[in-house]
Amino acid sequence: MALRIGYLLPTRESIMEGRPEAEPLLGLAERAEALGYDSVWVGDSLLARPRHEPITLLAGVAGRTRRVALGTAVLLPALRNPVLLAHQVATLDQVSAGRVILGVGIATDVPNIRAEFRSAGVPFDKRVGTLMEGMRLCKALWSGKPVDWDGRWHVEQGVIGPTPFQPGGPPLWGGGSAPAALTRAGRFFDGWFPTGPDAKGWGEQWRQVQAIARDAGRDPGKLEAAVYLTLAVDDDSAKAAQRIDDFLSAYYGQRPDVLKKRQACFSGSAQAAVEWMAGYVREGARYLVLRFAGDHERHLDTFARLRSMLPA
Repeated sequence: MALRIGYLLPTRESIMEGRPEAEPLLGLAERAEALGYDSVWVGDSLLARPRHEPITLLAGVAGRTRRVALGTAVLLPALRNPVLLAHQVATLDQVSAGRVILGVGIATDVPNIRAEFRSAGVPFDKRVGTLMEGMRLCKALWSGKPVDWDGRWHVEQGVIGPTPFQPGGPPLWGGGSAPAALTRAGRFFDGWFPTGPDAKGWGEQWRQVQAIARDAGRDPGKLEAAVYLTLAVDDDSAKAAQRIDDFLSAYYGQRPDVLKKRQACFSGSAQAAVEWMAGYVREGARYLVLRFAGDHERHLDTFARLRSMLPA
């Protein structure tokens, strides 16, 4: 399977910096496609980290592009009614002619995210069960057959229209690096999509996901091996390091040294960036989704040139 490179749109940063207009984001998506990126991604949050709503924005991206896949990195399905979510995703998949990838997760346990779940009326401590049941209900609705469901939600002979362009719905990638997240990815999802750790640690965990899939009677060769990477490239290594620290502090409101322990981050020269990314490829990663710490047009151009230097 060929290595693929994705690009995360700066939806969070544009809100933080007082630039809520969607047009520049759509322009970046078009630029990424023109430069040969394989996909465009958006994050998700309601109140904890305000940003553009991902399904709506990706519909706009779908209308401005023709080739790139459209992904969520990652969606928090537990915050949404799954019947509505199934309908929205099916429509987006039709609008984009089958280009949707749903990265899904449960969110980090920090105070502002707990508050976000309370605001949405979703018990934070039940978020894993809510996620898993919600996605099962989505997949049932995506089948196009009448659905009867009696659980957290009650559905009687429910049928959505349209069903997704991709038969059975878009692929689901599970985020997270905790043991339970590895189990969910290996047993239930179509891919694994964490934000870290380092390449060696990622490789060790990827092999665990594959073993879990094998033990569950699944073909591990059919699982997508992805990773979400944050980068700042500059020939001045000190400047690049400060850029990453400032970015993480502003984005999350937490200490960057703490965040770097659970997120894969790079700062340094372009050549060193290639060597760092290649470490994940050698460990088995086949999909790299890149988040840039600012200066997006320059970073997009730089990594479009560098991708040919990565292992095939």
